[in-house]
Amino acid sequence: MEIKGFAAIVTGGASGLGFATAKKLAAEGAHVTLFDLNEEAGHKAADEIGGIFVKVNVADEPSVEAGLGIAERAHGVARILVNCAGVSQIMKTVGKEFVPHTLDVYRRAIEVNLIGTFNMIAKFAARAAAAEEIDGERGVIVNTASVAAFDGQIGQVAYAASKGGIVGMTLPAARDLAQHKIRVMTIAPGIFLTPMLECLPQNVQDSLGAQVPHPSRLGKPSEYALMVESIVRNPMLNGEVIRLDGAIRMAPR
Repeated sequence: MEIKGFAAIVTGGASGLGFATAKKLAAEGAHVTLFDLNEEAGHKAADEIGGIFVKVNVADEPSVEAGLGIAERAHGVARILVNCAGVSQIMKTVGKEFVPHTLDVYRRAIEVNLIGTFNMIAKFAARAAAAEEIDGERGVIVNTASVAAFDGQIGQVAYAASKGGIVGMTLPAARDLAQHKIRVMTIAPGIFLTPMLECLPQNVQDSLGAQVPHPSRLGKPSEYALMVESIVRNPMLNGEVIRLDGAIRMAPR
């Protein structure tokens, strides 16, 4: 699918992988709408790329429907969806003093990362499916999982479960939406230099980067965005999960 002239939605678009993706899509000529909860960062990011920002909670049905409506009125029916919104929840199954993992923490990871992603997929696809077919396609969806879906570390049980769910639904979602000419792909990033890692001391960042076989460094958000572009443009990429990780396999801790 071409990018220029089409409407795109990027969740979690105010920073990190989402903003890098939104910036790339806008540079390629897409009309981009950013969904995020951070209004200040969202408006700033939208202004920078010439897009629009809508405050959206991806796990809330009315919020997503309202956001999609605003985006559609501004740019037309969106043909590209990139799901980058997510949270990272760290807690052991049983912690110190034999305290069990709380359901609230587990539930939040599932609610935002997994349910939020599916909520966006279903509601975006319902609109795209009714749109005109262009060059054999109606839309492309790119989800964000994590290498934690395969190599979850100590303390990542909730996060890994939520990202594993995204991996698991990629193929059936692609099969569901094939009749509507909508593709579904997932990227599983390794260790990328997102705002969360930028807060760490440089020596810690260097240590994390050294764990990556090649290139032996942290991934750049622009490299994630480049993968999104490749997926959108290549019509045979469908129903698959791509590890974008420099060949890293995460150790237990």
